This record gives sequence, structure tokens and C-alpha cells, in this order.
Amino acid sequence: MQKAPNIDETIVALATPFGKGAIAVVRLSGKEAISIADKCFKGADLKKVNSHTVHYGHLINKSEVIDEVMLSVFKAPRTYTAEDVVEVSCHGSTYIQERVVQLFLDNGARMADRGEFTLRAFLNGRIDLSQAEAVGDLINAESEKAKQVALNQMRGGFSRQIKKLKDQLVHFASMVELELD
Repeated sequence: MQKAPNIDETIVALATPFGKGAIAVVRLSGKEAISIADKCFKGADLKKVNSHTVHYGHLINKSEVIDEVMLSVFKAPRTYTAEDVVEVSCHGSTYIQERVVQLFLDNGARMADRGEFTLRAFLNGRIDLSQAEAVGDLINAESEKAKQVALNQMRGGFSRQIKKLKDQLVHFASMVELELD
């Protein structure tokens, strides 16, 4: 049996598929996301920047420049996971991707489990179970129809329908109770 992840830890993972490309995005999420990134980033004091801002600078390991990056800061609770989130857009070399992830691991983050960002969004009340399932459906959508169904579900369409039915059932049950009295 797999151990439940510790949601108090800050996690890191590639947000883009692993492989060579023009850019890659590495995501950190958790209470220490901003302070971990701040230890490694030269370009702005991340603890003092506004939420939902992007900053140009360099990721540094001791005195070595790992990469020239754009770093986005998102402060809780207005994030996907409802936690502090940092996203680093780095060059897409597989070597650089590995170095960036390792830099954050060395500074206090742990590797995210598969689907853990969405799990945290669910556990933190940001999305419901139906919406969490829709994220996977959207990632795997291979047609316009599949994409539209997943987007509707992700936006809470299915959840709203269930809530409406629940409200109608509660109203009906109360009417039956009233008649019985």
C-alpha cells in the first residue's frame, strides 16, 4: 500500500513533458515554495514581490549560474493548489531541466508524486473530485468533443448539476415530511 503524501512539504516537478524543447516549466508548490526559490534566484527578492508576477533573473547554485529564467510567483490562496506556487520557465535542455529540479530538491523541496498538484488542489478545497478527474480527462483529450466535455466538467458543470439535483431532493423530502406531519 502506498503511503499518503505529506501535504505540508513543498513539492517540485516538471509541469511540461520531459524532453528537449525550447522551454520547460518547473513548478514548486507549498508553504516554502517562495523561500526555496528565493534562495536560488537572483533577479528579485521573491518574498517581497506581488502575487501573479513574472521576474527575469538567474538560477544560481552557490556561485554557478544554472540558467537564465523567467520566474512566476503566485501566492496562496489564489493558485491552482491553493498554496504558494512558483513556476520557473527555463531553457528546455534535458540537462538544464534536471539541474533546476535538483537545485530545488537540494534546497528543501521533495519530488512531487504523479498527480500530486491536482491532489493538493482537491485536498485544499480548490476543486472537487469531479473537477480533479476532469483534469486528467483534459490532459488526455484527443478530440474537440473530449476537450469540451472535460473543460465543462473542470469548470464545475457536472458538480453544479449534482448540487441542483441534491437541492431538489432536499426540497422534495421536506415537502413529504411536511405532508406527513
